[in-house]
Amino acid sequence: MNVQLFADSGCDLPLHFYKDNDIHLIPLTVYVEEKAYDDLIEINPKELFTFIRNGVETKTSQPSPDVFEKMFTNLATANQPGIYMAFSSELSGTYQTAVMIRNQVKETYPNLDLTIIDTKCASIGYGLVVKSAADLLKRGASKEEVIKDIELRSQHMEHIFTVEDLDFLARGGRLSKASAFLGGLLNIKPVLNVEEGKLIPLEKLRGRKKLFKRILDIMDERGVDLEHQLIGICHGDDEQSAEELKQLIQDRFGTKEFLINTIGSVIGSHAGPGTLAVFFLNEVNNA
Repeated sequence: MNVQLFADSGCDLPLHFYKDNDIHLIPLTVYVEEKAYDDLIEINPKELFTFIRNGVETKTSQPSPDVFEKMFTNLATANQPGIYMAFSSELSGTYQTAVMIRNQVKETYPNLDLTIIDTKCASIGYGLVVKSAADLLKRGASKEEVIKDIELRSQHMEHIFTVEDLDFLARGGRLSKASAFLGGLLNIKPVLNVEEGKLIPLEKLRGRKKLFKRILDIMDERGVDLEHQLIGICHGDDEQSAEELKQLIQDRFGTKEFLINTIGSVIGSHAGPGTLAVFFLNEVNNA
C-alpha cells in the first residue's frame, strides 16, 4: 500500500512542493483584519508582508477540526497507511487537535492507520524533515523506515534565526516591549533558537556584520559535516540577505546544497518582515 504523507503549512515549503510530492497539505489559517485565509492556498507570504508593511493587523490560528476529520476519514476509507508530520506542539495546537480527531475517526473506522508525529520543528527546519520523508518514500522505503527518519531528523534539527523588528516578538509575548523599543534604538539583533519545540533567545548582537558571523560560528559549533548537508534558509521577504547568508555558508563550509524559501504567512505573521533563519542537522551525519 502507498503511504500517504500529510504536512501543514507551518513547514514553509512552496505550494508546488506538496503537489510534486503527493503530500496532503493541511493549511493553517491567517487572519487579515478578521478575514480568514487558508495559508498558501488563499494567501501567500508576499501578500502577507505587504499587508504588514501597510500596518494591517494579522493573526493566525490552527486548522479547523473539520479539515482533519475529512482528510483522516478519506485515508481510512481508502484503507491506506498515513503519516502526519506536525508543526511543533509548543508553537501551535495543531498537533493536539490532530491526535484528538484521529482518535475520534478511529471510533468509526477502526482500520485507520495514521501515525502523527510532533516534529518539534518549524519553518524550513520542519520542511527539511518533510522533504526527507518524501524522498525516502520515492526510493521505496517502508512506513517504519520513514518514521524512524522523521523522528531522528526532528530531534537533531537546529533552528537559528533573527528578526528585523523586535516589536513583532514583543507582540507575541516573547520579549518585553521595553526591550524591543531599546533594541530598535540601539540596532540590537537577537539570535534565537528552537529547542524542544520552544522559542529560546540565545543572545543579542549589535550590527549586521557581527550577527552574520555569530550565526556561522553557531553552525560551526553545532553542525556536523555541513559541507554535505542540505542547508535550509528562509527569509521574511528579503532575498538579498538570504543569498548573502548562503554565500557566507558556502565560503566557510563548502556547502553545496541549499533549500531557500520565503518564510510562510503563519510564522511570518509573528516574526515579521526581515526575518532570517538557517536550519541544519547537529550530531547526525547523513541521517
